[in-house]
Amino acid sequence: MILLTGANGVVGRSVMNLLLQEGATVAATTRGALLPDDVRPVSGDLFHPQWIEAELEGVEAIQISPRATGPGLGELLRLAVERGVRRAVLLSATTVQYPAGEARFAAQFKLAEDLVTGSGLDWTILRLADFAANALAWAPQLRDGDVVRGAYGHAVTSPIHESDIAAVAVQALRGLHAGAVHTLTGPQSLNQFEKVRLLGAALGRELSFVELPAGQVRRAMLAQGLPEEVPARLLGSLADYADRPGPTTTTVDDLLGRSALTFADWARDNAAAFGETS
Repeated sequence: MILLTGANGVVGRSVMNLLLQEGATVAATTRGALLPDDVRPVSGDLFHPQWIEAELEGVEAIQISPRATGPGLGELLRLAVERGVRRAVLLSATTVQYPAGEARFAAQFKLAEDLVTGSGLDWTILRLADFAANALAWAPQLRDGDVVRGAYGHAVTSPIHESDIAAVAVQALRGLHAGAVHTLTGPQSLNQFEKVRLLGAALGRELSFVELPAGQVRRAMLAQGLPEEVPARLLGSLADYADRPGPTTTTVDDLLGRSALTFADWARDNAAAFGETS
């Protein structure tokens, strides 16, 4: 059995679906969110994971999302070792190796890496670039019009399709890549103007990106009720990527034996989320 934490996130859902397609037995931690019928729900607060010990019976591998486990990660790993779990696959971030944004966020991922590599489990670290799915934050604007407004239009990243992350993660959960640290990115460096143009091509619409001051964007995000951490993470990294592009690797191609999916691929796969196409 494979246990997924953060199973309702973009990556977690993709990993879960791919494992189910392959016929794996899957359990997933949840705080009440709906899961597919053939996934065993494991309900509880992973920040305080003592309750999970009995649920680890029969689990061979765990996928770990640091945001889902929070300060309970060390205890979760200890319990996993005691209950005979063999492998852990950690979803980390490229900022551990290529600093961008506020140092406190990269430090959180580095701490999670240290806990996993020191746990006694077989481990794999996946350092992930900007998710292509982060563009879903533009959906409300594009359902109402053809303009995306945001900060740091010239920030350059290599956005990765969640399907590529999932494909590598499943390999690792199956036992490949033990002891490896893989930096996974998409195949193309793109700024936000270029992402919006590619999204427009997928939608059959002429879209534009209008750059706003970062302070204005931050205030708007907070006014929507988002916690301070969200604009801090987003705007801090974008500010640095506007000065220095994020990394681009060929690791996805090398591990999967095919070309990594592009942002244009992602845009076509998710066009429905942005409203009607022309």
